[in-house]
Amino acid sequence: MRWLTDRAVLVCLHELGTIQNQPSQTLVRIDDARVLVDNDPEGRSIGSCPNIALTIKPCTSTLKVTVGYSSFLKIDGHAIALDTVMGLTDGTPPGVVQYKVRVAGQGLVSGTA
Repeated sequence: MRWLTDRAVLVCLHELGTIQNQPSQTLVRIDDARVLVDNDPEGRSIGSCPNIALTIKPCTSTLKVTVGYSSFLKIDGHAIALDTVMGLTDGTPPGVVQYKVRVAGQGLVSGTA
């Protein structure tokens, strides 16, 4: 499993909605990209989700990560986010639409869950 960096591409399951990364730690970088840690993928804006209709709300924000943080590897006490990160969005239907990692943002470093 690859570590996520601020260059990672995370998308809602509608595939076109992209998530804006905001890394919180500054200690560890891979190829000058900051590594994402727990809570970094949560509460982030999603742009360009195509799931729009009269009674359908597009994905605009990420909710809590449900899987994908390392239970072994940490940076300053925060678990590293892995390329298995998944969670729900605020899109409709509520509690159904997930987000996932399309690209980890680096291909050099991997670790365990």
